[in-house]
Amino acid sequence: MARRAGKVKLNGISEIRRFFHRNESPIYFISATNFNLLGLDEWVKNFKYINYLDCFDGRHPNVFLPNIDGHPEFESIEDINNYLLQHKEVHDFIKGRGKRPKAVFLMFDRETERLAHQLGMQVWFPKARLRTKVDNKIETVRIGDKAGVPSVPNVLARVSSYDQLRRVSKGLGEALVVQTAFGDSGHTTFFISNEADWRRHADEIVGHGEVKIMKRIKCLGSTIEACATKAGTIVGPLLTELVGFPALTPYKGGWCGNEIFPEAFTPEIRANARDLTFRFGEQLRQEGYRGYFDLDFLIDSETGELWLGELNPRITGASSMTNHAAFAHADAPLFLFHLLEFSGVDFDFDVDALNDRWADPANIDSWSQMVIKHTEDTVDILTAAPESGIWRLADDGGIEYARFDYHRRAVENEQEAFFLRISGAGDYRYEGADLGILITRGRLMTKTHRLNARAKRWIAGIKGRFTGRPLGRAPMPAAATEQPVFKIL
Repeated sequence: MARRAGKVKLNGISEIRRFFHRNESPIYFISATNFNLLGLDEWVKNFKYINYLDCFDGRHPNVFLPNIDGHPEFESIEDINNYLLQHKEVHDFIKGRGKRPKAVFLMFDRETERLAHQLGMQVWFPKARLRTKVDNKIETVRIGDKAGVPSVPNVLARVSSYDQLRRVSKGLGEALVVQTAFGDSGHTTFFISNEADWRRHADEIVGHGEVKIMKRIKCLGSTIEACATKAGTIVGPLLTELVGFPALTPYKGGWCGNEIFPEAFTPEIRANARDLTFRFGEQLRQEGYRGYFDLDFLIDSETGELWLGELNPRITGASSMTNHAAFAHADAPLFLFHLLEFSGVDFDFDVDALNDRWADPANIDSWSQMVIKHTEDTVDILTAAPESGIWRLADDGGIEYARFDYHRRAVENEQEAFFLRISGAGDYRYEGADLGILITRGRLMTKTHRLNARAKRWIAGIKGRFTGRPLGRAPMPAAATEQPVFKIL
């Protein structure tokens, strides 16, 4: 560790790791759950989680949960975070730990920034205004074009009728994919081949500004996370995506998990994805954005071409996979470099050498995760739910609880899995509700990208551990609508 003019400079990965091991400034991840940054508290001293949902029944040592009273209906993760930042118990917890606190979020808006600043907290992310700008799917296409990162053949236009849609998309074929500027892909991506499809989705497209109209291709989804720092863009591994499986999600095209393993893609596709991500990250730096981001790529099943899908200027549901991979334990989790970028500390390390190490298949182990939602068009009240911890496939074809833990590394083999419960007893179970996340060693898809037999056993076993009480014939209580009906992960 060097000192220049009284200022500390960190040289190399080992000094960066030691810096966070000795960190004295409180850093808080404020979100509905701690899933996205699960385990980061083991790398960063004084890193705490402030959460809305009690996934661990109070047994996680670094999760703080305020008592939840009545509150307005939540419509977004930002609403949850803003509620937490106004909670007296959260105020007391943050002030009681003293010093100059820092905050990181999965999602936040300008109100979140204002509330954090009132508490004397620094938000360690680019401004919400900039994040919103680059999060716009239309803007993503334009940033990609500047960086030389191609999107699926498309046009960007405002549309108000089916005839106009066909006029502006001439040359893209009969089967189209239309995306609005913001929102989760499972909710704001529309597949339109005829006028009947248009009528079904017109209200969600017309009046929503400029939209992205794409040629529909047969493709495989993939995702890759990276971090734009002043030393350059650090690129993680390319992950497969589980998308639209009816056993996991009711949303066509909805994300429901990931896999990471060395042979997931050809060396050519891996190298191309890493190069395109690096280019995009360098362009983001030119746009003024720095820190963590994620790119979704579409791999054409017929040609092998790689197309930019969308940008997520944040941590994501894949972050837990990226930050726990073997290469991350050998060097440091990707998110540690995000914290470093915002720490104000001077640093220097060889980004090219780090990227070369992380590109080596020998540094990638095999893990998978599934996000399990309630997929039936029913509503009831949960009376029992499986607890978080390590579960095991039983000899009788079912599953059994093995032991409590709050870390996936406790999974010893492919017969075990770490389950993080999201919905618990007393919660409403409705179509699309997140029940929990299951993480296990090995693959959960076949070579043809279908759920394998082991995945199906886990899904059936976990869902079978949830029981509910019917609401009866009375109208649904207003409290039922207070449950999050948006993706909270």
